[in-house]
Amino acid sequence: MIIENYHHKMAAHCESGSITSLLNHAGLKITEPMVFGISSGIFFGYFHNMKSFTFPTFIVRNKPGQMRKNLEKRTGVRFNTRDFKDQGSGQEALDLLISKGVPAATQVDFFYLDYVPSWERVHINVHFLVVIGKENDVYKVSDSYFPQPVDLPVKSMNNARFAHGNMSPRGFIFYPRYVPETFDYEKAIRKGIKKACFYMLKIPIPFLGIKGMRMFAKKITDWPAMARDTEHLSHEVMKINILLEDQGTGGAGFRFMYATFLQQASEIIDKPELREFAKELMEIGDGWREFSLFAARIGKNRDLGPEKFKQMSSLIYQRADKEEDFFKRLSKTIK
Repeated sequence: MIIENYHHKMAAHCESGSITSLLNHAGLKITEPMVFGISSGIFFGYFHNMKSFTFPTFIVRNKPGQMRKNLEKRTGVRFNTRDFKDQGSGQEALDLLISKGVPAATQVDFFYLDYVPSWERVHINVHFLVVIGKENDVYKVSDSYFPQPVDLPVKSMNNARFAHGNMSPRGFIFYPRYVPETFDYEKAIRKGIKKACFYMLKIPIPFLGIKGMRMFAKKITDWPAMARDTEHLSHEVMKINILLEDQGTGGAGFRFMYATFLQQASEIIDKPELREFAKELMEIGDGWREFSLFAARIGKNRDLGPEKFKQMSSLIYQRADKEEDFFKRLSKTIK
């Protein structure tokens, strides 16, 4: 059975894209940047000396699942969510939803997705996709990173949904149970922007927000001493580009998508100033892209001397200064 009238769309990011597709299918006309902005998706965090990570890393969006929760608070949308103890009950629940014509998003480990080229598969437990059908022992999947729906065997789907490791999916699924025809966009937009500004400027944790950027800038010069060897260091430096350009939604760590949200928001709430903020954030995003390409180049060339890490540190400090100024002014404007 294939769920009728489900319109597959490519998206910039798996979670915001899956949420947007499910809401569009349920009748709510909302864009992916609007979902991302209302849910305060833009963020930054730097993590080191933590058991969950074998090497320092950073994030450029809020915690997986938080988009969905924030969207519920600000729009009135309600999702059903479930996770499971075993593959059997997880598969049974998913198959039942499909038989009822209900598309459901599920959290998976990217490594087990057979339709992804083998050289691109890595263990990431927080990829989201929408299951829109099943025929025999093959699921039909709407994955926002692919131009058309794709097939995934039941065995691979179960392996992906019940992978082990950090942030194990445990078969997690979610789908809308109530979607309003509309909601107070202005209130939701203002709340989303205010909370994003709080996260970036005032959250009282030293490794999050702008403080996290400055910690990243300070600590990156320690990376060579923490790596096992040159190959390991090269891998970690090149991963900066992956986090900002591939996993960071179209490049620049979600800054481009948040700029699109501000552009759309300016029209919805009739606040032209937000258009200027959108242009400015695009320029800030260009700076993040400059940093990510620099990291990719020196990582690939194994050009990893102390001066290169000082240059990377300087580029990150510049991003932190510009974003601190940006979010301070954005906070004042939205109030």
